[in-house]
Amino acid sequence: MSTSTEHRPAIVTSVTPEALGAAAADAAAAVLRTSLADGGDVRVMLAAAPSQEHTLAALANTPGIDWSRVVAFHMDDYLGLPDDAPQGFANWLERHFISRVPGLRFERMRPDGDAEAEAQRYEAVLGTDPFDLVLLGLGVNGHLAFNDPPALLDDPRGVRVVELDDVSRQQQVDEGHFATRDDVPRRALTVTIPRLLNAREIIASVPGGQKRQAVIEALSEPIGGTHPGTALRTHPRVRLFLDVQSAPSLP
Repeated sequence: MSTSTEHRPAIVTSVTPEALGAAAADAAAAVLRTSLADGGDVRVMLAAAPSQEHTLAALANTPGIDWSRVVAFHMDDYLGLPDDAPQGFANWLERHFISRVPGLRFERMRPDGDAEAEAQRYEAVLGTDPFDLVLLGLGVNGHLAFNDPPALLDDPRGVRVVELDDVSRQQQVDEGHFATRDDVPRRALTVTIPRLLNAREIIASVPGGQKRQAVIEALSEPIGGTHPGTALRTHPRVRLFLDVQSAPSLP
């Protein structure tokens, strides 16, 4: 990964969210097959969000992937929810993806005890090796994982306890996960931006008109923590999958 040179993400625009998911899944499957052909385990970082649903559903139905050699991690989760809460991101991934690909090993966060101890434990679980593939989205406020603005683009930590801002919490309500903003936990665990970008390939699935401004800012604003999505431009192999609602009118 290069941080000294700015890179332009490759952009693929589809007509519908379903087509976006199919295109992103095809790209992800190609990365996985190439990595599996190199031998050894393959490391994948996953996001849990409605924006990922079509991509993960299509990927789960893709033939020719030896999931028994794939290790999956997830990039964030709430603090303070019951273990079986459906809003928990690990639980969401179990329902929408992990349970549909037998053999895949899933390393879950355990955000029900000492938060800082869990951040340190999960950072150790992630290790320092690059991910072969990161599948992520982009928040309404431009966040990557739960790195809300102003985010640390040079964070020395791999996993951190964070306070969620009001925009992030409202997004969880707007997406139907919680009835009111007061129901949304105020704290979470998140993998940091430098650790997310320590990856060979990054595929971002970002459908919907509510994400259009965040996409514009990620592609056009100066790289920095005010617009966390701009960090994607520090990585040489990012593909941004959009639909006609999220795609900006940029050259």
